[in-house]
Amino acid sequence: MKFIAEINVMPLKALLDPQGKAVTQSMQNIGFNEVSNVRIGKHITLEIEATSKEVAMERVTEAGNKILSNPIMEGFDYTLTEIK
Repeated sequence: MKFIAEINVMPLKALLDPQGKAVTQSMQNIGFNEVSNVRIGKHITLEIEATSKEVAMERVTEAGNKILSNPIMEGFDYTLTEIK
């Protein structure tokens, strides 16, 4: 079975996001005063082949913890969709 994983990696809420803060300020400077608390992260898409959805979920979780995010500073979530 083949799956597509859509993974979002974001800074932990407890940590300052300097890039998000800079974007928030820039947006307000050009008139987007209704915008606040911008957080900047990464979006990763990958295809994975596995014997079941559960196995694919385990592998994506392992990749997220070992390679795609820094667990000290970032968290991640994902969706997994089977390719038919």
